Amino acid sequence: MKYQYFLIFLMSVMYGNAVAAEKKVEPYLMGAEDVLEISVWKEEGLEKEILVRPDGAISFPLVGDIIVEGKSVEQLRAELEKKLGKFFTDPVVNVSVLEVGSNKIYVIGKVKNPGVFAAGSYLDIMQALSLAGGMTPFADTGKIKVFRRVKGKMKTADFDYNAYLKGQRLSQNIMLINGDILAVP
Repeated sequence: MKYQYFLIFLMSVMYGNAVAAEKKVEPYLMGAEDVLEISVWKEEGLEKEILVRPDGAISFPLVGDIIVEGKSVEQLRAELEKKLGKFFTDPVVNVSVLEVGSNKIYVIGKVKNPGVFAAGSYLDIMQALSLAGGMTPFADTGKIKVFRRVKGKMKTADFDYNAYLKGQRLSQNIMLINGDILAVP
């Protein structure tokens, strides 16, 4: 009997580790309309709240214009420290995203509240459907599509809501990124 409990415990630990490994969180990538707070430790006048311009860039004292679109907070921090290193010895830069303005998801079709949703963080398909109030009774839940522009070309991904609810094809519940269109026929 103890052996069976041990096996059950061991299997649950292994399953839990597999699920935890699968849920790797990607860093947030900044974009236009995000509001950033950037400060340089012990340097007065270098504490700024900055809106990312439509071209994906910001202006920061001593450094000038920097493209931030598509970069993580850590990447921007490292770039600023390198550029400010010309003016200060070992500058310590802090970068925070105060407001996310660039993560807009479009939900269209047979949902209760279609529209543009500015998400404060990344959303997956199920979360976006929830924000849109769920699907109408006439939605074709097996043929939902995600449209994403990749390097200027439109790509599609299928989402079968029915299969997902049955615990099948769980990997199809992808994370949506800025500009994605979720279409429910």
